[in-house]
Amino acid sequence: MSTVDSLRPISDQQVDAFLGHLRAERALSPNTIDAYRNDLAQLVETLTKDASSRNGVAWGTLDVKAVEEYGVSLQSMGYAQSTVARKTGAIRSLLRFLLEEGIIQQNLAEDLRARRPGRSLPTVLSEDEVVALLQATNATPAPAGLRDRAMLELAYAAGLRVSEVVGELGITEADLDLERGWVRCMGKGAKERQVPIYPGMVDVLQRYIKDARPALRAKAGNRRAAGAPALFLNNRGLPLTRQGFWLILKRYAVKADIGKVSPHTLRHTFATHLLKGGASLRHVQVMLGHANIATTQIYTHLSDDYVRQVFDSAHPRA
Repeated sequence: MSTVDSLRPISDQQVDAFLGHLRAERALSPNTIDAYRNDLAQLVETLTKDASSRNGVAWGTLDVKAVEEYGVSLQSMGYAQSTVARKTGAIRSLLRFLLEEGIIQQNLAEDLRARRPGRSLPTVLSEDEVVALLQATNATPAPAGLRDRAMLELAYAAGLRVSEVVGELGITEADLDLERGWVRCMGKGAKERQVPIYPGMVDVLQRYIKDARPALRAKAGNRRAAGAPALFLNNRGLPLTRQGFWLILKRYAVKADIGKVSPHTLRHTFATHLLKGGASLRHVQVMLGHANIATTQIYTHLSDDYVRQVFDSAHPRA
């Protein structure tokens, strides 16, 4: 039997938004998104079975008890443990997303657990892998090579979501303060924030803006989109899309031989490297634009692993 037994339709705005996040921000495969869709449709179906409305779950009034009862019911449905773990993981991911979006006000899945072979943590690149990824752009001629270097490094340097770099709410030249070393972006829920960038990133952006962006913009000719303020343009001079970003990243990941990577990997890497370097969780939360610090806490697990490695290699009795 396949992971997705049969796709259930979903009539819930928040779940649809979450699936869109997985598709655009996390670049998950269609099969993985279908698995999430099916698992979460089952949750929505259960939570609305006694409701008079079929317009979705009243997430704002959902309580811990209802979530825990559903988790217990999964254990008694005869599913394999791996299936229970997958369904539970889907629920936890959804509820973390809703917490970050401010739809719910507490972590409803804090005690929702299922035994699984190991803990699934975000993929994070090492510092050497980041360097290899960025250096892979050097083989691409200008102006595309300069654009790709600036775009990928900015996503890592400032911990930006792909939707904050390109797309409808992507960065424009006006969002850059290169003299002071800051970038302004529009996050989820139309929340604006400013993130500092290091001097080397400023240099890369200045080169792109001076030597590459005008050449790309000229390719749009007389089309109306030629006047678009988007900072990053595709090879036709039009604003680069999130899908375009993903394809570019995937190509350089193959060249750098660093395995599977997604746009969100660069954001995870930014947060983890900051914590390893001594940044506080609160500061990382602000720079990532997380509404709730609980969302940021997953990175403490990653830094804990790093601390363990350092301890094991450095302590004389370890």
